[in-house]
Amino acid sequence: MVDQSHASPRRLIIGISGASGIVYGVRMLEMLKETDIETHLVMSKSAELTLGYEMDIKAKDVHALADEVHSVKNVGASISSGSFPTMGMVIAPCSVRSMSEIASGITSSLLTRAADVILKERRKLVLMVRETPLHTGHLRTMTALSEMGAIVAPPLPAFYNQPESIDDIVNHSVGRVLDLFDIDTGMVKRWGVDAG
Repeated sequence: MVDQSHASPRRLIIGISGASGIVYGVRMLEMLKETDIETHLVMSKSAELTLGYEMDIKAKDVHALADEVHSVKNVGASISSGSFPTMGMVIAPCSVRSMSEIASGITSSLLTRAADVILKERRKLVLMVRETPLHTGHLRTMTALSEMGAIVAPPLPAFYNQPESIDDIVNHSVGRVLDLFDIDTGMVKRWGVDAG
């Protein structure tokens, strides 16, 4: 019989890098706020710059959506250790630089260190890579990450659900990533159930 007092908490690390598409990370935090998932946020300095260009909110507003916020410089944070139990990590969006650091194992910040820990502990790491077009080096890096156990999930829009707004597209992409952790926020129109 399993002692439930020591069961792993439903805890997810949300990383936000400086790639375009910061709305994906923000929306994920908003969706998870309505669940019992404990969120741990780490944002790169570039992400804070991107936030200023792409959304009409401040970093403190994003921080307020998370249960715990970790400084990207604090490589001694709880999420940098494999002994800290989590369901895994999502980087939304994930820049090519962050992706490349994770693939090489040479990490320079808490964002990429936490991802490296998730891989070594064989937990689920999902990277919403935001780049196009992709050159051969990018594709090789993605292959290496997939071979290491990461899931590369670029936020590509689905059209079978007949989105009517950018929000619909963002919600569907984020909802599909959360599906990978068996988290259903009710935001995904499901083929054969809700559509077509």
